[in-house]
Formats: sequence, structure tokens, C-alpha cells
Amino acid sequence: MSIFLLLSFLVLMILGIPIAISLGLSVGITVLFFTDVPLSIVIQSMYSSMNSFIMVAVPLFILAGIIMDEGKIAESIFSFAKSLVGWLTGGLGHVNILASLIFSGMAGSSVADVVSTGRITINAMTRSGYPIQYAASLSLVSSMLATIIPPSILMVVAASIAGVSISAALIGGLVPGLIIAFLLMVYNYFYCKKKNIGVHQKFSFKLLMKEFINAFPALLAPVILLGGILSGFFTPTEAAAIAVLYTLIISIFVYKGIKIKQLPSIFYRTASLTGTILFIAVTAKPASWLFEYDGLPSRLATSITEFSESPLVILLILFVFLIVVGMFMDATAAIFILVPILMPTILVVGIDPVFFVILMVILLSFGLITPPIGVCLYAVCNITGLKMEDLTKGVTPLILATLGILLIFILFPQLITVPLGWFGQ
Repeated sequence: MSIFLLLSFLVLMILGIPIAISLGLSVGITVLFFTDVPLSIVIQSMYSSMNSFIMVAVPLFILAGIIMDEGKIAESIFSFAKSLVGWLTGGLGHVNILASLIFSGMAGSSVADVVSTGRITINAMTRSGYPIQYAASLSLVSSMLATIIPPSILMVVAASIAGVSISAALIGGLVPGLIIAFLLMVYNYFYCKKKNIGVHQKFSFKLLMKEFINAFPALLAPVILLGGILSGFFTPTEAAAIAVLYTLIISIFVYKGIKIKQLPSIFYRTASLTGTILFIAVTAKPASWLFEYDGLPSRLATSITEFSESPLVILLILFVFLIVVGMFMDATAAIFILVPILMPTILVVGIDPVFFVILMVILLSFGLITPPIGVCLYAVCNITGLKMEDLTKGVTPLILATLGILLIFILFPQLITVPLGWFGQ
């Protein structure tokens, strides 16, 4: 039954039917052919998947990201990042990464990062003599950070499905995100030094203070969110509501990037994006139930543990598996389908479930920047006008370097688990 469901789902996707509809049709056909369960029960299961306080955080974080995109917040972040690291070798490349890092702590969406800070940094880099392929590639890879750094929408979804602490999963993405950003900056330094590209600017403390003051309201947003979650003052869902309120206030009254009359279109975009994600969630719920009904998770756990009981070996297998899945399946859909299947195996071999959730989101976020269906890849192509094959060729060295960085978290899981203890998670 599980094999039939997965094969029918893949066939429908290959035929070009949207993911949520493909999954829903596969579930319906499987229920009719293999069970005596009434379809009304399936519909009730779909409804119950949305009757969740935790899932309210998803549309709220999406709304906050759109507000920041429209509200000129990205421009203030870029200017501050430029004054802070623009004087280093490969200056604007560092600015690109740092701007993405800061914006990630506010938006929670890689696509939002690409279309906001990405557009600004790519234009600035190309005007300063950086090859457009390299500028676009760096913006593409650094956009991963928004899916890893809290508040990550995917991290909220994955943690809620896995039944682990959402606060712990969100905080757990912070250190890996910082490590990835730092190593990307190291790569950028040596690349620009070797190619001798980029215009160097002088460091100005006066300019840094000016841009810091201008960007301070924006920089305060991740501090409020992380501080509130860490202190337990509010839940991740409440943090999402506060993010919306705070970013809306500074976008309207401080940066004046949004007018009241724009709010209906912003709410419409939010509803559209939310509908796409939650429609997948609705259809994934009965699919997960069918997998459990068929005994797939327990059989998979038994098969994997018979092959090896070493957590490292299993993580290396899952590393390859999740990278490949992320390249060919939407990350949200993959999380809804795979977490219920893989979690029993993770628990049997003694892998920390919070660590696995964080690692899974990191690995699936890699699929956002790779062909054939990487949504950020297409977004960068639209922004720059580059052909897919040209951008793919340019980004390949950075992708290989990023793969090496991701492998570090498998070999040294303490990089994720130890910092969790620092934050009391």
C-alpha cells in the first residue's frame, strides 16, 4: 500500500500536477483500493491537521517576511552590512552574506531573502565589477540561511510534525547558520583575492554608526524574537504575531516603505503563499496515517537497523537520501511525508530527535538552491535574467563547497547539540 501511494504520487508529479493535488489524489485512490476506511474519515483527518495553534505561526511568519520585503527594511540592512564588512577583501561578497544572515533572523523564508536582499546585493556587486554569475551564485547559496536561522518556517513545520520542542529546533538552527555564513565568507575572501575582483572601500567608523542607527529598528527585530523565545516570555507562535506587528510598525512609520493602501495586496500574497504550504499539510496528514497503517515506519526502522546500528552510518545514508530528495521534491512536502516515516528509525538508533529535525531542515534547504526544482534558483534567474544553465554552471563550485560544509554537521553533531545546552534547550 505504501509503495502504491508513493509511486502514484511520483507519477502524478511527473505529469505536472501540483504537489498537493498529486498527494491528495494518491491518498484517495490508495484508501479506496487498499482499505475499507470511509473517505469521510480522511476528510476529518485533513481538517484536524489544520486545527493547530502551532501551525498559526506559518502564515504569520510568511506575512512578516512579505512586510519586510515591501517595507525597505532590506535596504537598511544592506547599507549597515556594507559599512560593517564592505572594506574587507571581497567586500560586497561579505555584505551579500551578512545581509542575508541578518534578514534571515527576521523573515524565515529563503525566497523572501532572494527577492529582497538578493536583488539589492546582486545589482551592487555587478556595478562594482563582480561577475554577474558569481554575484548571483553567492546570493543564491546565502539564501539557504533564511531556512536555517530562526525564525525558520520549515523548522516550525518540521518540529511540530516530529513532536519535538519548536523553540529548541528554532534555536538549534542558529549556530549551524552562523557556521555556514562564516565559511561562505572565508570562501568569498579567497575567491575574490585570487580573482582580484571587487572595489575596496575604506572603513569609516562614522559611517558605521550612522548606518547602525538607521538600521537599528530592523536589527532589533531578531533580538526581540530570539530573546522572547529563549526566555520563554512567548511561544514561537506568539513570536510570529509579534514579528508581524513590529515589522508592520517600522515599515509604515520608520522606513515608510509601506502605505496603508498596500495592506490588502500584502494580505492577498500572504494568503496565496500560506494556502500553497498548508494545502500540502492538509493532504500529507492522511498520507502519514496510511504509512503508519501499513507499518512502513516500523519496517523501515527494522531494515535500516539490520543494515547498521551505527548512528554515524545511518546519518551518512540519510545525508545522501535527503540531499537527493530535496533536489527533486518541495521541502515542505518532503518534511510532511518523511518525518513520520523516518522518526521511528531515528529513535531506535538513539539519535537525538531535535538534532535530526534541525539536520533534516538544513539538508532539505539545499534543494532550494539546486536544479531541477530549486525555487530560489528560479527566483535568481528571474532577478538577473541569467539562463538556468549559466547560473547552474556558475554556482556549482559554491554548491560543492556548501555540501562539504553540510557534511561537517554529520561528522560533528556536537556543533548542533552542544549549543542547545547553552540555551537551556
